[in-house]
Amino acid sequence: MAVGATGLWLVFTLMRSGWATKQAEFVEQPVQFSHAHHVGGVGLDCRYCHTSVENSAFAGIPPTNTCMNCHSQLWTNAPILEPVRASFRNNTNLTWIRVNDLPDFVYFNHQIHVKQGVGCITCHGQVDQMPLMYQAKSLLMEWCVDCHRAPEKYIRPREEVFNPSYVAPSNQLEVGLALKKQYGISGATHMTSCSVCHR
Repeated sequence: MAVGATGLWLVFTLMRSGWATKQAEFVEQPVQFSHAHHVGGVGLDCRYCHTSVENSAFAGIPPTNTCMNCHSQLWTNAPILEPVRASFRNNTNLTWIRVNDLPDFVYFNHQIHVKQGVGCITCHGQVDQMPLMYQAKSLLMEWCVDCHRAPEKYIRPREEVFNPSYVAPSNQLEVGLALKKQYGISGATHMTSCSVCHR
């Protein structure tokens, strides 16, 4: 009995570990893009690169032209940016690897989360402090369901969704409940229905 219980505990512990979820692992990219530099240092807004985040399920991966808006003038000979220049010269796409990659059986829509006041850093972590991008949260279903059960703990004013420096007020639950009502966010029964995320 004790061996079985220990085995079960071990399985559940491993399933939630960073080893299984890939949480906090850096992902090798064709160019090691620094969000810390571009967002935290330069101050680029998320929407500059992720152009469809407000009106699409997918946030969008920037085309090489977006990179070249600046890098045709800055760091024009930097060896680390040669893949970007080659992509632009040859009119080929860079193959970026998704960092926050949900299983195919999970439906996630960026547009609705942005519209309902879920900040980028709520799911993606402090990207403005990440020299290399990594998955900040576990992305386990229990993590998503926690927010779906009580979004008032996490939502913020819509004008603060893209602000990585936003700090929740001391009365977050009160503010969150008011925003939940204002934004017309459904109750926990609907928000935790399987069909909301599994379609």
